[in-house]
Amino acid sequence: MAERKTEKTAQLMRTLTQCAQDVEDALKRLLPQPHGLHGRIFEAMAYATFAGGKRLRPFLVLQGAGLFGAPREGALRTAAAIEVLHTYSLVHDDLPAMDNDDLRRGRPTAHRAFDEATAILAGDALLTIAFAFLAHPDTHPDPAVRCALVSRLAQAAGADGMIGGQMIDMLAEQRRFDAEEIKLLQRLKTGQLFEFACEAGAILGRAGEADIAAMRAYACDMGLVFQITDDLLDVTSTAEKTGKAVGKDQEHGKATLVSLFGIEGAKAEAAKIARRAVDALAAYDERAEPLRALPPYLIGREK
Repeated sequence: MAERKTEKTAQLMRTLTQCAQDVEDALKRLLPQPHGLHGRIFEAMAYATFAGGKRLRPFLVLQGAGLFGAPREGALRTAAAIEVLHTYSLVHDDLPAMDNDDLRRGRPTAHRAFDEATAILAGDALLTIAFAFLAHPDTHPDPAVRCALVSRLAQAAGADGMIGGQMIDMLAEQRRFDAEEIKLLQRLKTGQLFEFACEAGAILGRAGEADIAAMRAYACDMGLVFQITDDLLDVTSTAEKTGKAVGKDQEHGKATLVSLFGIEGAKAEAAKIARRAVDALAAYDERAEPLRALPPYLIGREK
C-alpha cells in the first residue's frame, strides 16, 4: 500500500512539473515583450509572473480539459489566463495597504523590486490581459464558449468571489468568525479561482451540467484543503521553506481553521475534506487520477 501511494505521488509530481513547464512556455509566448516608453510595466508583469510557483490552477485547467477532450491550445491559453489573474492578486495582496509583505516565492515582492505604483499598474495589467487571452479565437472557435469562460472568470475574481473574500479577510482582523464564516471567506478568496480552474476544462470540452457540477464540488473541497494546509504552514513552517513570511496570520489575528480548531484539529478537518474531494470524482476513469491524487498530496506539502 505504501509503495502504491509513493508511486502515485511520484506520478503526480511528474504531471505537475510537466504542466508547469507547458504553461510557462505558453506564458512566454503570450505575454508582451517590453516595448515603448511604458516598457517598465511589461518588465514588472514578467517579474511577478515568472517568479516560480506551483502553477496549481493551470494544472487543474489542463487536467480538466484532458478529461473532457478539449483541445490543448485552448486549454493552455485558459491556464495562462488563470495564472496571470492569480499573479495579479498576489501582487496586490503583497502591497502595504493589504498584507504588506516583502517576500514572495523567495524573492522581493513586486512593489519592493520596482515600486508601489508600478506594482499596482502591473497587477491591473495582468488582470486585464487574462480576459484578452480568453476572448481570443485561439482559445475556442465557438464565441459562446469564450463568453462562458470570460463570464465565469469575472464572477470568480470579482466582488462575489476572490475580491469579496479579501474584503472578509480584512474584516476578520476586527471580529471573531465561526467555522462556517471562515469556510465562506476561504471559498471566496481562494476557492473561487480553483472552482473556475476546474470548471474551465469542462466548459472548453462542452461538457454537461452534471460534469460541471462534479468539477465544482471537487474544486470547492480541494480549495479548502489547500487553504487549510497553507494556514498550517504559516504556523508550522519557515520562510526558507515556503518562500514567504510565516506567522503573519496569528500576528494580525487572521481568521483560519487552524486558529479555531488548533493544529491537530485542522489536520483532521483537512483529511476529511480531502476524502470528500476525491469522492466527487468517483464517476470518472483513470484519466481523473491526477486530480484524485492532488488533495491527499496537498495535506503533506511543505511549501
